[in-house]
Amino acid sequence: MWLRALIFVVLIGFAALVYGTFRWRAGTRELRAHLEAARQKLAPAAPALPAPVARYLALALPPNQPPITAVTLTQTGTFNLGATTPHWVPFNSTQRVVTNRPGFDWDARIHMAPGVDAYVHDAYVEGVGILQVEALAVLPMVDLRDTHDVAQGELQRFLAEAAWYPTRLRDLPWQPIDANAAQATLRDGETTVALTFHFSADGLIDTVHAASRPRVVDGVSTPTPWEGRFWNYELHNGIRIPVDGEVSWLLPDGPYPYWRGHLTHIDFEFERPS
Repeated sequence: MWLRALIFVVLIGFAALVYGTFRWRAGTRELRAHLEAARQKLAPAAPALPAPVARYLALALPPNQPPITAVTLTQTGTFNLGATTPHWVPFNSTQRVVTNRPGFDWDARIHMAPGVDAYVHDAYVEGVGILQVEALAVLPMVDLRDTHDVAQGELQRFLAEAAWYPTRLRDLPWQPIDANAAQATLRDGETTVALTFHFSADGLIDTVHAASRPRVVDGVSTPTPWEGRFWNYELHNGIRIPVDGEVSWLLPDGPYPYWRGHLTHIDFEFERPS
């Protein structure tokens, strides 16, 4: 009798996992269909760029590089689940990015425990920010979307990650800061964000800094300084991009990293000549 009960429980669990995975993949297809539907042609490039930005773009892009219209990338890495004490667990992900209208969907599996994955959509689609987390793709854990704070945080992420689609950076308004830093501004609908890009001695993006990014603390959105770091640049399709990165909240007692990732593959799509 106990064996039959065990087999029944296993079959029910397996069926739930299969159903959850199928439903999650359908949701991913729907999100990415909206990304594609929102595509627009990029406006002409900005007329002037601060010196460190122009130097970086000359290093990152070959001459006369057509605009990157979309990228699809895969990543592996670790994610810090600890709110105050570090607790790093592995993840793997795919990400689809459309550069204009700005949008992306990061579809990740975070391995919380043996046999237990958290399925994550971290996305910005048609001006809406989305953070959706489900255990085993069936048990809701987090569902944040369609608020100003979520949209702002996700558009900040899109801008910070433009090191992976650098033609987008040459189309933005920039303000010079010093010989190794400049601030970029990106507006999409009612959401506007500005980030400070710092360039290393070799001219490439080293860090990207937000003076304030929404962070959920005890269920409350709390503005917190934030920073992303990039390193280990490689040429892909003639474009120089970083394959390693880390993002951190900048807390009063120091940086608190929560994501470390490695780019394992990237596919570019380019604007075709008209």
